[in-house]
Amino acid sequence: MVVRRRAEGLVVALAEERDRNLGARRVRLPKGRIDPGESAEQAALREVAEETGIEARILEPLGEVAYAWFEASEARRVAKRVRFFLMAWRQGHGHPADGEMERVFWAPIESAATLLDFDSERDMVLRARALLESREPPLL
Repeated sequence: MVVRRRAEGLVVALAEERDRNLGARRVRLPKGRIDPGESAEQAALREVAEETGIEARILEPLGEVAYAWFEASEARRVAKRVRFFLMAWRQGHGHPADGEMERVFWAPIESAATLLDFDSERDMVLRARALLESREPPLL
């Protein structure tokens, strides 16, 4: 999860995609798979850059979630485990860099959770906000 400080306050990078199985539009946090030989941290930074065109640096781990996903192309359920990291924006405007996303945008951290389609991602935004508000000096 990439966070950036702007004049209006903290904003979070969100991405909108069309669900491959259902065709519905979904707003989510950028994420993806770990490539062979890659750490979870390296994969998180790479996936964010590939999906959004944003370069970031990891501040702290946020947590992980596990769930089963129905893969329509293979007609089976696939077990997934996702590790989330709080990241600070370094550079990049945010755009659908690899074609997987239809739109990338910045949302105020106060309302970002309400825009996301998945409870687990909403929880990560709330964790990040609490973490950022509790730090003295601030992480960003």
